[in-house]
Amino acid sequence: MMVTAVGVRTIGGRFMSTLNEGGWDETPLQVKLNGVANIIGKIGLVFAAFTFVVLMVRFLTEKGLTVGLSRWYSTDVLTIVNHFATATTIILVGVPEGLPLAVSMSLAFAMKKLMNDKALVRRLSACETMGSAGTICADKTGTLTTNHMVVDKIWISDVSLSLNNNSSLEDLNSVISPTTLGLLLQGIFENTSAEVVREKDGTQTVLGTPTERAILEFGLKLGGGHDNAQDRTCIKLKVEPFNSAKKKMTVLVSLSNGMYRWFSKGAPEIILQMCNMMVDGDGNSVHLSKAQKTHILDTTNSFASDALRTLCLAYKEVDDCDDYSDSPTGGFTLVSIFGIKDPLRPGVKDAVKACMSAGIIVRMVTGDNINTAKAIAKECGILTDDGIAIEGPDFRSKSLEEMMDLVPKIQVMARCSPLDRHTLVTNFRDMFNEVVAVTGDGTNDAPALNEADIGLAMGIAGTEEAKNSADVIVLDDNFATILNVTRWGRAVYTNIQKIVQFQLTVSTVALVINFVSACTTGSSPLTAVQLLWVNMIMDTLGALALATEPPNDDMMKRPPVRRGDSFITKVIWRNIMGQSLYQLVVLGALMFGGEQLLNIKGADSKYVINTLIFNSFVFCQIFNEVNSREMQKINVFRGIFSNWIFIGIIAVTVAFQVVIIELLGTFANTVPLNWLLWLVSVGLGSVSLIVGAILKCIPVKSNESPACPNGYTALSSGPDNI
Repeated sequence: MMVTAVGVRTIGGRFMSTLNEGGWDETPLQVKLNGVANIIGKIGLVFAAFTFVVLMVRFLTEKGLTVGLSRWYSTDVLTIVNHFATATTIILVGVPEGLPLAVSMSLAFAMKKLMNDKALVRRLSACETMGSAGTICADKTGTLTTNHMVVDKIWISDVSLSLNNNSSLEDLNSVISPTTLGLLLQGIFENTSAEVVREKDGTQTVLGTPTERAILEFGLKLGGGHDNAQDRTCIKLKVEPFNSAKKKMTVLVSLSNGMYRWFSKGAPEIILQMCNMMVDGDGNSVHLSKAQKTHILDTTNSFASDALRTLCLAYKEVDDCDDYSDSPTGGFTLVSIFGIKDPLRPGVKDAVKACMSAGIIVRMVTGDNINTAKAIAKECGILTDDGIAIEGPDFRSKSLEEMMDLVPKIQVMARCSPLDRHTLVTNFRDMFNEVVAVTGDGTNDAPALNEADIGLAMGIAGTEEAKNSADVIVLDDNFATILNVTRWGRAVYTNIQKIVQFQLTVSTVALVINFVSACTTGSSPLTAVQLLWVNMIMDTLGALALATEPPNDDMMKRPPVRRGDSFITKVIWRNIMGQSLYQLVVLGALMFGGEQLLNIKGADSKYVINTLIFNSFVFCQIFNEVNSREMQKINVFRGIFSNWIFIGIIAVTVAFQVVIIELLGTFANTVPLNWLLWLVSVGLGSVSLIVGAILKCIPVKSNESPACPNGYTALSSGPDNI
C-alpha cells in the first residue's frame, strides 16, 4: 500500500477536525437551572441579611434600654453568634445547594435504566436534553430499516425481474446469455468492498456494508459460489473506493487477453451519464439511445418508488491504462440496475407515530435516491402531504432567506452530503432555537452528531468516529430505543421540576416564618439544627425520592419543552404559592396562638409549642413530597407502590423525625410530645393533600413562548425566562 495522506489531510481527519470546533454548550436545562439558582440565592441572601439586621436591632435596643450599650458580657457575644447562625442557616435553607445533586441523581438513575433498555449514555446531561428535542434528524439505513439488504429487483438487457425466490433466479438465467451472466458476475465480484469469509463449520459469511453484502450475496446465489462465479484470470490493479462526493466505486482489472476493463458501480444518475452503450441479451454491446436512457431512468424511478435503493453497474474495456490516472468519465457500457430492499424495522411506524403525537418532528436524512427515501418515509409516516422532500444539491444552493422558509418544511433530505446534514442541524439550532437530535452510524455523520444538541450513534453498524462523537449509543440500532430515550429525558426534566417545586415550597415557608418571627418576637421557632434537618429532607432525601419517579405515557402526549419556555411554569407557581400559604397560616396560628388553641400550659409550654411547630412543619413537607409526585393530576398515589425508593425514603424520614422529637431533645432543642400532639402534627400535614387537590382544580394558562408562523419558537435577544 502507498500512503497518500495522513492526519487532517485525510477525509476522516477532516471530519474529526470539525468536532473540535466550538465549545461545550450548556444544555437547555442547565441554562434554566442556573437562572433559578441565582435568583433563589439572591432572595435567600436578602432574607438572611434582613433577619440578621432585625435581630441585631432588637438586641441592641433591648440592651440599650436595660443595661446600656457600654457594658458587654460573654452572653451578649453568644447571642450575636446565635443570631448570625440563624441568618446563616436561613441562607442554607433558602439557597438550593442540593439542586446539582438532585439533577445528578435524576440523570444517573435515568442513565442506569436506559442501559437496561439498550441505550448507552456517554454524556450524562444527554438524558434530559433528549426530553426537550423537537426535531430528530434520523438516518434511514439501519435506524428506520433493518440494515440487512437484499436484491429485490434487477434490470438487465432491457428486462426487469423481481427476485423473490429461487425460481426468479432461474428465470433470470433463462433470459440472458452466459456471456451477459459472466459480465454481471465479474462486475459483482471484482467491483466490491465486501468479502466472503469461510467459517470453521464450512459456512460462508459475507462481510461488508449492507449494500455491498446484498449485491455479493445475490452474486453468490446467481453464480453458485464465489470461486466458481468469479473469473480467476482477472487481476485487480486499482480501486477507487466509494465516497459521498463521487457516489460511485470503480476498479480496474486486467484480462487474460491483455486487455483492461474498468468496472464502475454507483448511483444511477451518475453511472448513466457515463454510459453510451448497453449489454443486450446475447452479451453484445449495443448503442444506448436517448429513448432507452429515458426508459432506464423511468425503471430506476419505479424501483425507487417501491422503496428500493438503486445501483447501476457498468464497464469499459481499454487497450492500455495508466496506473496513476483517474477512472474514465465516459464511454461505459451499462450492464444492470439493482433494486435493493431494506425492510422497515418492526415497531418503527408506531415509534414515529408516537414521536409525532409527542410534538417531535422526525425528518429523514439519507444519501439514497430521493424516490427511495420518499417511499420509505411515507411507509414510516414521516413524509406528510404538507412536507417537502429535497435533494442535497438543491438544499445547499438555497440562500439564507430561502432557508428560513424551507427548513421547517423539510421532512426528507436525500442524496445529501455530510456538509448538508451539518448545515441542516445548524440551521435548526441557530435560526429556530430548536433542540435537535441526530442519528447516524458512519464517519460522514460525525460532524452532525457533534453539532446536534444530542447525537445518537448506532452501536452495531456505527463506526468508531460516529460513536466517539455521539452522546448516546443505541446498542440495538432500533428507532424505538430512541423513543425510549426521549421518554426518560422528559421524565428527568419533569422530575427536576418536581424537585424544584418541593424545594421552593420548603424554602419559602422557612424564610418567611423565620423572618416574621425575628421581626415580631426577636427569636425563631425553628433552630439552626432543626433547619438543617429540614434542609436535609429538602435537598437530599426529597430530591432522591422524586428523582426516581419513572416516566409515564402522559409525558409523550404533550409537546417538548423548548429553549425559551419557562422552567418554573404557572402550574408550579400555583402549587408553590398555595402550599406555602397553607403552611404559613398553620404555622403562624401555632406560633402566635398555639398555646391558647391547644390549651398548652406549664413552664415548658414554649418548648412544647416550638416542638409542635417544628413537627408540623416537617410533616407538611412529608405530605407535600407526596403531593409533588403529580403537578397537575389530583391522584398523587398512582404508581407509588411500584416506586420502593420513594416509599423507603418517606419511611426513613418519618422514623428519623420520631427519633429527633422523642430522643434527641438536647441536641435538637425539642421536647417529647404526647400522642394527641402527634396526631395534630400528622393531621395538619395530611391536610396538604387536600389543599393540593383543591389547587389542581384551579385552572391556569400554560406559559408558552411566542410562536412563529411556522410553529417554531421565536428567537429572543433576552435571557431565558425563569
